[in-house]
Amino acid sequence: MVSDIRERLIEGGMRVLERDGLQALSVRSLAAEVGTSTMAVYTHFGGMTGVIDALANEAFARFTRALTDTGQTDDPVCDFFVMGAAYRAFALADPQRYQLIFGTTSPASVIGQRTDVTSTGSATDRAEWADSFAALRHAVRRMIASGRIRDDDELSVASRLWSLVHGAVMLELAGFFGHEGHGLTHVLAPLTVDCIVGMGDTRTHTLRSLTAAGEMLGRTG
Repeated sequence: MVSDIRERLIEGGMRVLERDGLQALSVRSLAAEVGTSTMAVYTHFGGMTGVIDALANEAFARFTRALTDTGQTDDPVCDFFVMGAAYRAFALADPQRYQLIFGTTSPASVIGQRTDVTSTGSATDRAEWADSFAALRHAVRRMIASGRIRDDDELSVASRLWSLVHGAVMLELAGFFGHEGHGLTHVLAPLTVDCIVGMGDTRTHTLRSLTAAGEMLGRTG
């Protein structure tokens, strides 16, 4: 029963976050959303900091599943394109959830868990939040091992590719690329192609992988 109430509160918090934004989330609004008392929120989370921590845990878990549920083929560049599309889809499906874990205005309790990727090898010192970046590093490791891109240090390449995808996604979220999917077709996909080619792959092979990724996404979309 205790775990059921806690899970109901987390799911209720995610609904408020996704529907109304973080600024609308409070102990009172969460209790009202779930149909319980404010005391239940304090009992299970101690206050809003605990609620935010639990919501960030849930958001990171969903984000990691989005990146890793895409499957794996014998073409690591194709798989990376599919992962990039999953990343973008996650962000666009709910910007509030994405901004909670990666935004510049995230709560201090979330920002305080971030680390310097370039020196630590991880985006966070929280193990349960680190799996998504580990998934990206794995994708990069496969591309390097296959000889498709040069071995320019796995961590550095992962950081560059994350910067590329995150930057394009943030601009699309801000409305600069419209709402017709041009953020993917006109910006992110060709930009990623240029980046992969610049890292050593042939344009022919990269475009072939992009086509394969599009076919995979078409079958699962």
